[in-house]
Amino acid sequence: MMDPSLEFVGTATAILRLGPFVLLTDPNFLHKGQRAYLGKGLVSKRLTEPSLQPDGLPALDAVLLSHLHGDHFDRIARRELSREVPVLTTPEAARRLDRWGFGAAEGLDTWDSETLVDGEWQLKITAAPGVHGPGLARRLLPPVMGSVLELSRAGTLELRIYISGDTLFRPWLAEVLERTGPIDAAVLHLGGTRVLGLLVTMDADQGAALVELLQPRVTVPVHYDDYTVFRSPLEDFLRQCREAALPTRVRSVARGETTSLR
Repeated sequence: MMDPSLEFVGTATAILRLGPFVLLTDPNFLHKGQRAYLGKGLVSKRLTEPSLQPDGLPALDAVLLSHLHGDHFDRIARRELSREVPVLTTPEAARRLDRWGFGAAEGLDTWDSETLVDGEWQLKITAAPGVHGPGLARRLLPPVMGSVLELSRAGTLELRIYISGDTLFRPWLAEVLERTGPIDAAVLHLGGTRVLGLLVTMDADQGAALVELLQPRVTVPVHYDDYTVFRSPLEDFLRQCREAALPTRVRSVARGETTSLR
């Protein structure tokens, strides 16, 4: 069986290979120079090229969608992704996807779970809390969820992964660790996204604070340089982790490359 891995496509889009399961996260296939719609009349131009398009994807067991923004589920995904593959997401996003013809979309409330089964293998996917904006700005942004993925074989836990989604750092994210146990690998959405001057995704300081809070053995940063609204460079996060001597191994991965989650 292949080593659990993450293939980075761009933005927060990745292909996760976990035991026999293959998942796609936050599908964003817009090309460099195209614009993503962020709601409320806001758009952002893509600065990078994704490493592949939907016709280059492997067979998928599920799509994991943190929330419904145009840089996480775009018009190419809407047009070209299979309607038969389950999409695990927030209840609000699931309702919209169902109207778009994605009948297999399933909304998960916080701490709800769905389990995929393949012989002796199981992959439990649990919705974790998140907040996409400060204060009253939350009302202008879609609900967002993080995810905890627990891969088991014959009843024995093999790997636990946390994916932050587009959340800001909050001390109450410690509940992820309290409810699930130690995190083997964390995939963090960074970028310090600013909309109308407001910070709506973690910057370097907040990302480092979350690593210190959750103490994952491995950290993979994503969602940091693809759009004009991203303001916090990856290098700032890497420097923060080095200077604070955080207890994690940071594995930054270029678009089109693959890294182990062990």
